[in-house]
Amino acid sequence: MPIRQLSETMINQIAAGEVIERPASVVKELVENALDAGAGRVEIVTAGGGLNLIRVTDDGAGMPEQELTLAVARHCTSKLSDDINDIRSLGFRGEALPSIGSVARLSIRSRTAQSDSAAEISIEGGRVAPVRPAAANRGTTVEVRDLFFATPARLKFMKGERAESSATSDIIKRVAIAFPSVRFTLAGSDRSTLELPATDDSPEGQLRRLAQVMGSEFPDNAIAVDAMRESVRLTGYVSIPSFTRANALQQYAYVNGRPVRDKLIAGAIRGAYMDVLPRDRHAVVALFLTLDPATVDVNVHPAKADVRFRDPGLVRGLIIGAIREALTGAGVRAATTGAAGMMAAFRPGAASFGQGGSTNGHRSYEAAYHASGPVGFDAGRSPQRPLDMGFREHDQHAFDSGPALSADARASQVEAVETLLGATLGAARAQVHENYIVAQTRDSLVIVDQHAAHERLVYEALKNALHSRPVPAQMLLLPEIVDLPEDDAERLALHAETLRRFGLGIERFGPGAIAVRETPSMLGETDVQQLVRDLADEIADNDTTETLTERLNHIAATMACHGSVRSGRLLKPDEMNALLRQMEATPGSGTCNHGRPTYIELKLADIERLFGRR
Repeated sequence: MPIRQLSETMINQIAAGEVIERPASVVKELVENALDAGAGRVEIVTAGGGLNLIRVTDDGAGMPEQELTLAVARHCTSKLSDDINDIRSLGFRGEALPSIGSVARLSIRSRTAQSDSAAEISIEGGRVAPVRPAAANRGTTVEVRDLFFATPARLKFMKGERAESSATSDIIKRVAIAFPSVRFTLAGSDRSTLELPATDDSPEGQLRRLAQVMGSEFPDNAIAVDAMRESVRLTGYVSIPSFTRANALQQYAYVNGRPVRDKLIAGAIRGAYMDVLPRDRHAVVALFLTLDPATVDVNVHPAKADVRFRDPGLVRGLIIGAIREALTGAGVRAATTGAAGMMAAFRPGAASFGQGGSTNGHRSYEAAYHASGPVGFDAGRSPQRPLDMGFREHDQHAFDSGPALSADARASQVEAVETLLGATLGAARAQVHENYIVAQTRDSLVIVDQHAAHERLVYEALKNALHSRPVPAQMLLLPEIVDLPEDDAERLALHAETLRRFGLGIERFGPGAIAVRETPSMLGETDVQQLVRDLADEIADNDTTETLTERLNHIAATMACHGSVRSGRLLKPDEMNALLRQMEATPGSGTCNHGRPTYIELKLADIERLFGRR
């Protein structure tokens, strides 16, 4: 077949195949156009999951009548200067509108503030109609009907109406987070209405917008992040380690205001939470990177979902360092979801006793009476027993911590307890089931899992000892030769000094080979070949040596688990209080090495609600 020039319609349909993947892609492009036009209000209406109808209305600057024809022509845009590296808007290619018009029925109605009337242009399957007068308020309304009618084969790859509607909602939420001062409304016959009222661009306004999108619990469980390295600034909010989700759908990342799904950023978030989350849980974050547009390439993906940084190592290091510093600075905090779960468990009807009788979850009086057996009256078992039973002096010996104290000693002890009540985790009051420490603060009740808490403390101490000095190494009797591609061998050789600090001694051994002479003592007998190959892969991907660090940390975590206070050990009051104070001083002590919470806090107000006092 001879080479020939493709028609304009065919070119647009090919571009649509890259840019317009599904209805949500159309919504994304149109909403980005509205935001680039300075809109303060964006309204989206859909039907049939977006396949039948998509209508986006904004109150932005609008377009004059003479520019409507250019707006639907390929590679015509008002957003790009002569420098492709200086991109400061969401859109810039000038492909979206002609691509949409080539596969759907598209109409654009627009009016500027200076114009007395609006103008409208239509495209149907790539055929452009003449511009005609119209009536409209200031701004632009873009209506897309019968998406993919011109390319019916694409319809076979669409998911159900609910799935397409959900994808559109996700796009709107993702964009709305970056523009808190803009009001977004998403409605239609195929969905429940989503309204995101405008807030403002202040940190408080940003947090209110995050609460609208990510749930009202997020602000109470979030930590602010604000860091800068060289010319790159990172701001945003990250969840405390005990506030997590089963997937990464609530991890939002933005580069110069543009929502992105970048694997480097996702990997950095995982790395920052590596020590505090279980493998099947994910942090909730919203991060905003601001940097010189010339140092990031946003033109590497047709849908502009991926970016490429000029210095990826700098960005990754900034994200990991900033998040870890924020988690450390936040001290000990428990997720509010833990208290909510405890409240639900305490409410009548929450527990099942496996008994017949009343439906509120409590055993009936008759069941309790018959269970007691045919014995005589026992005041100690009677529901009408005296209230002071168990509270007389001779019943309180179990709570005595030592011999009788003098009046001065008792006074100093009371003062010490009062001081402890002001601490984050309060004063230890009891140990129950030989594993849980019950503590009291001035306005809450705290329950600590002593094994999980001490496990974290021992782990952090081992890590500090591990990374504060070179890791002890063991010499191999015979060097292990690892054959690698030349590029991988060269990269490993460049990181040889860093690896030596972690106990791994390597050197070049001819072309495409590495000789391993020492391995970290902590690893014992290990698969040297696999370790070196994993390190080579990671250096190629991220230019880091985290694989070796992770393995050493895993050994430290295992040692901490076996060397910590075991469940079932009785602790003295001084030991319990010492454990609480260590937790307050140790970063990340809100979760154990496996990501489980180490303590739960129940506020006094919540306790009063349980008893109907509020």
